[in-house]
Amino acid sequence: MPTLTISRLDPIKMPLVTRFYKSYYPSTKAKRDELTYVGYYQQQLVCVVRFRSVDTFRLLTGMVTAESSRGQGFAHQLMAYCQNQVLTTTDYCFAYAHLSNFYAQYGFKAIEVDQLPNSLKNLFLRYTNSGKNLIPMHYLIDTH
Repeated sequence: MPTLTISRLDPIKMPLVTRFYKSYYPSTKAKRDELTYVGYYQQQLVCVVRFRSVDTFRLLTGMVTAESSRGQGFAHQLMAYCQNQVLTTTDYCFAYAHLSNFYAQYGFKAIEVDQLPNSLKNLFLRYTNSGKNLIPMHYLIDTH
């Protein structure tokens, strides 16, 4: 499996990540106040994940791998890195139903909507009311 170089986004490289999202995940946009990790393979940006602060919690959001790099294990490497270096029990994600098993491999557990903190519950309901098929998940394996 090709090995990624993973790091926290250097703010000066935000335009690069913005273009990356525009190419592969145009419905989302990176923001400077988010915690963003990037994965490079052979000096090329191939995957990104962001963590958005919502009150005292974080929401994993906007994880994407370049189409030409999918199926090579890059998303798994990025999530394994996050599991070891970033994730805590204050982290949640709203997984598309077809990706819930992927996130479960890295310590996220599906939960009921009523188990979400209110600030995240309101956000989740807004997303699902707009037609998105999402599963609320909570990171429950704290390795720190």
